[in-house]
Amino acid sequence: MSPTRGGAQEDQAGEADSVDREAISGAAEGGKGTWRHAAFHVVTTIATPAAYAPLPFALASLGWPLGVCSLVIGTLVTWCSSLVVASLWQWNGEKHTSYRLLAKSIFEVYERFTLSDDKKLHFVEGPWGYWYVSFFQQVASVGNNVAIQIAAGTSLKAVYMHYYPADDGAAVTLQHFILLFGAFEIFLSQLPDIHSLRWVNATCTASTIGFAVTAISVTLYEGHRIDRKEVGYSLQGTTTTKIFRGFNALGTIAFSFGDAMLPEIQSTIREPVRRNMYKGVSTAYLLIVMSYWTLAFSGYWSFGSEVQPYILSSLTAPAWAIVMANLFAVIQITGCFQIYCRPTYAYFEEHIQAKNTRRKAWVWRLMYTSVYMAAITLVAAAMPFFGDFVSVCGAVGFTPLDFVLPALAFLKAGKLPKNPGLRHAIKALGSTVTVLFCVVGALACIGAIRAIVFDIKTYKFFHDM
Repeated sequence: MSPTRGGAQEDQAGEADSVDREAISGAAEGGKGTWRHAAFHVVTTIATPAAYAPLPFALASLGWPLGVCSLVIGTLVTWCSSLVVASLWQWNGEKHTSYRLLAKSIFEVYERFTLSDDKKLHFVEGPWGYWYVSFFQQVASVGNNVAIQIAAGTSLKAVYMHYYPADDGAAVTLQHFILLFGAFEIFLSQLPDIHSLRWVNATCTASTIGFAVTAISVTLYEGHRIDRKEVGYSLQGTTTTKIFRGFNALGTIAFSFGDAMLPEIQSTIREPVRRNMYKGVSTAYLLIVMSYWTLAFSGYWSFGSEVQPYILSSLTAPAWAIVMANLFAVIQITGCFQIYCRPTYAYFEEHIQAKNTRRKAWVWRLMYTSVYMAAITLVAAAMPFFGDFVSVCGAVGFTPLDFVLPALAFLKAGKLPKNPGLRHAIKALGSTVTVLFCVVGALACIGAIRAIVFDIKTYKFFHDM
């Protein structure tokens, strides 16, 4: 066998490694952000209206007991996973400025085929972790941005219909608002990195609070207006429908806590990095828990089994408050969209911009951001099935990155206690989390794909939802 096969893999991984580091060189030199900036970024990344809005519907698909348990478990596991990822950021003494580089350093498994004198094969380590994270991070980023662009377009259309109720949608459709939002995101995409978005994300954090307060208040108001005898909480549909809707709901909950960008955010934070990141993550989760749980429980209580996949679509009065909630939603989504663009932009920088220096950097950025936005906008406009994209993105993208990979990484590189009993208990817990959420991800993916197939049969492409 040739000794060059493993060497080629190493060269390929090394090239991706070096270019990836160059793409985030500012972070490698030392971050400037405080723990407050970390909290802004984490809240903006996780607590989007697109994540809040489907939670009451997810509870309605699971029922009170299973729905509440799933939401609580999802909160605790992702909070612990976020702290684990933050603790491993510099686990071997090196700063890992992206999720891909962190995974590569922990899960290096090269396979070099060399023929020794005794004709035995030798194996050394290589970059499967890098490509694992690259794939799932792209799935999570692209899927998330398709879903939240649909949510932004839906909210913009709701505001428009409030001021122009006579328009039945013939003049201005959902697709027009999706296109408008996409054009604005091209403008924001010219900002160079995540740290340059800090004030955008501070505004988005304020909008998150505004959205949560407004949506929860209006939901409770509507709940008290409705005749409570007409509200039911039983699961709807046939046995098959109930099962697949339950699978779909698991993907929705995974999406709601999705954050595939923690190392990228941590790279923008100043020393002491870990302490600031722990503080920022915990502050963000405090806000997330208060808002997520309240909206999920109040939304399901108010509307029962009839709650819509996008909670704002279930609200009818007062009109001014609903308009306010929709505007808060659009503002918040603008920042979240930008953070999830960055892994794809980094890929363009690695493979296009870094190898073509004849054009100025801003020209290349304008070109690839425009191509990316055109593709995302086309998919969002053609298949505006918000709930389905949320579920498939949570199942295929966020479950591997936010539930499975942190547990595996901690078992391999984390500091385990010296006490044998406690050490075995933590290993058993980590293994249980890994297996459980692999199963959850698979089931959620099945439910989401089934829902998309049904919606495509029911609606035409570019349907005005």
